[in-house]
Amino acid sequence: MTDRAARVRAAARNNAEWCDTVCRAHGVEGDFSGGVWTSPRRTPPLYPDAVTLTDRPGTAAELLARIDLAAPGCSVKDSFACLDLAPAGFEVLFDAQWIHRPAHAPDTPLIPGLTPTVSASVAPSTGRPAWDVVTAPGDLLAWAAAWGAGPGDCGPFRAELLADDSTRFLRARSADGTVLAGAVATLGTTAVGLSNVFTTPEAAAAGTGPRDTWAGCVSAVTARWPGLPVVGYESGADLEAAVANGFLPVGPLRVWWRRE
Repeated sequence: MTDRAARVRAAARNNAEWCDTVCRAHGVEGDFSGGVWTSPRRTPPLYPDAVTLTDRPGTAAELLARIDLAAPGCSVKDSFACLDLAPAGFEVLFDAQWIHRPAHAPDTPLIPGLTPTVSASVAPSTGRPAWDVVTAPGDLLAWAAAWGAGPGDCGPFRAELLADDSTRFLRARSADGTVLAGAVATLGTTAVGLSNVFTTPEAAAAGTGPRDTWAGCVSAVTARWPGLPVVGYESGADLEAAVANGFLPVGPLRVWWRRE
């Protein structure tokens, strides 16, 4: 197996573990077997019903037999972009790139807009926003609202996730406590995953962009879990921002979705 293929497998496995964690918080039990993670019940919004962990996950029919096709909105994360699910009524929802940042990559340079730390919400010497970890349900509501959930709604992120040892909701806040940026960090078997990375319009208006957010995320993750690679998947501006902060695109993925 090439280094590139191994990195894709590590990223896909980490992402599947995160999907499984979210599902368990909703009372849905997934299954890791046969080179695929699957859920026999419909998963929470925005989360797939299956994630392939190898480029040889068996036939499409075998995979689809393990998930719920009855309700609308079934989706499959094709981690190696090698499946053809169109004959089964699926369409491509989006394409992206797996990304991998080596464990001993050079430190992310300090960005003036966001101070990378995980111990305080505001850097005392500068007044600049700093990164910390969400620990209270009320703070998770504020994080989710900044991420894009509706008022009073945490979206798919149940408060039970705050007690999960492998999950950290990261945030950067202004001096008045407003969440400006955030992400979810998930400690997996062989890597730390970054997902749901966001920068709010308020942060962008103040001159803080995706590159600043990714710099803060990387610094927070490597401070908490030194010596582990960081993985995820992105496209567009966030992919460019991740690459600018030491990540390497290592392979394509595709998400398939069935409307009905």
